[in-house]
Amino acid sequence: MISKIRSLLSNPSDLRKAATAFGGTVILTSAVVTGLLVGLRQLGALEGLELQAYDLLIRSRPDEGPDNRLLVVGITEEDIQKQKEYPISDGLLAKILAKLEESQPRAIGIDILRDVPQGQGRAALIDVLKKNDNIIAACKLSSANEPGNPAAPGVPEERIGFADLPLDPDVSIRGGILVSTPTAPKTPGNQHLCNIADPNNQVPSLSFLLSLLYLEPQNIALDQTQDGELKLGSTVFKRLEENAGGYHKAGTEDYRVLLNYRSAQNAAKQVTITEVLEGKVDPALIKDRVVMVGYLAQSANDDFSTPYSPGQKDNKKMPGVVIHAQSVSQILSATLNNRPLMGYWPQGVEILWILGWSVVGGTLAWSIRRPWVFGLAGGVAIAILVGSCYGLFLSAVWVPLVPPALALVGTALGALLIDRYAQAIVESVKGVLKLNIEINQDEKESQVAEITESEYFKKLQEQAKQRRNQKKTPSTGEVLPPIGEVEEVKQPTQESEPAQESEPSTEGDDYFQQLQRKGKRLRKKDNESID
Repeated sequence: MISKIRSLLSNPSDLRKAATAFGGTVILTSAVVTGLLVGLRQLGALEGLELQAYDLLIRSRPDEGPDNRLLVVGITEEDIQKQKEYPISDGLLAKILAKLEESQPRAIGIDILRDVPQGQGRAALIDVLKKNDNIIAACKLSSANEPGNPAAPGVPEERIGFADLPLDPDVSIRGGILVSTPTAPKTPGNQHLCNIADPNNQVPSLSFLLSLLYLEPQNIALDQTQDGELKLGSTVFKRLEENAGGYHKAGTEDYRVLLNYRSAQNAAKQVTITEVLEGKVDPALIKDRVVMVGYLAQSANDDFSTPYSPGQKDNKKMPGVVIHAQSVSQILSATLNNRPLMGYWPQGVEILWILGWSVVGGTLAWSIRRPWVFGLAGGVAIAILVGSCYGLFLSAVWVPLVPPALALVGTALGALLIDRYAQAIVESVKGVLKLNIEINQDEKESQVAEITESEYFKKLQEQAKQRRNQKKTPSTGEVLPPIGEVEEVKQPTQESEPAQESEPSTEGDDYFQQLQRKGKRLRKKDNESID
């Protein structure tokens, strides 16, 4: 390849030809392939593949381990069997909260709906919720078909956060919601904070409210940029755009962000409610921490698919309370530890990225002649692409992986066909056209043969032969019988002229012979007049 480049540089004429060939083969093919892939992305045809690639990159990252600022108090299957309660009663929940408060947590989040009384102890639960202003209660946002669920009674609005999680088209959780406005339900019911469809009713999520409560002692308050984006300290939480990364029309009604997962199974330390009630949890694990209380038992049906699910046995899902903990960890880590939030490139840069890899694939096909070298170079190019995407992903930048890979392979194959087999295709077309011409010529000859061998044509030939014989036969006074239906040509009347010399008799001569003799006489007469 290097010798080829040197040869081209030494001969400007060859360089111009090569540049023209390169442009016509590689650049044109790259533009076509890139345009096609960008169009497919805009239609959402590649969204599924791109989200799967995103999940693969998430699973490929190293595990960051638990966030020591969080503790998950889970209700397991063993807890349900031991307490013989499901759902757990208001009284039992009140005992758990009171026990946790003894160790002075900075914030407690209850990922359990309590709008309807459960068992005994309703008054005790309301009393605990009213006394402790570091407890955040959960509600469920209304939708077009559901009126939503309010928080437990007695909790002021500033300590209510919704527990809803955003589902992607494949029913997986890849993001979190910071703030949302409820949707007006078709069937209006009792109004509460989480179903008032008013643009001014901006309800924070459970995880976001817990994060704000944790940051409060450090004098970090919520702020807003000029563009209306939320800000904590120096960290700006960029709102997810409609076609961010590999998404096609992502839900942008809420203030949604990509969730930078910390770990597949170990995002925070986990203990059970039985351990809390029996005093088996070290108070140091609770003091000044964010404590999340919720169900870990699969029978509660409060678990969701995540990017980690395909890589786990039986496609294991993640409990909702753990996902909320992941979200709290992301907000705190971004604000206090400069841990990057998941980001993505603008669409224009993504298109250039796809086009660049498309040109790479076309250039390899155009410049490398040996198949095994071409295959090896293509494999190296794909490896570099994957490595680049992975390296950027480790820095929390989501760049397209599937479209540039398709562009590289598609352009390489297209350029290969054009460069290697274009001449063969042209020759094949010429061969087909030539065969067509020969077939047409054979058809014409066949048609001529059919005409010449027909009885009608033979009859015409016979008539012509008899006519020629008739012209050669001297007049005998007899009249030849007519040939077919052809009439004899009558001889024109000749003007009588004085005889200049004796001539053969003209009787029986044809008209042409008479004209010849007349011409001779006229030429002779002209010559005499000149003399």
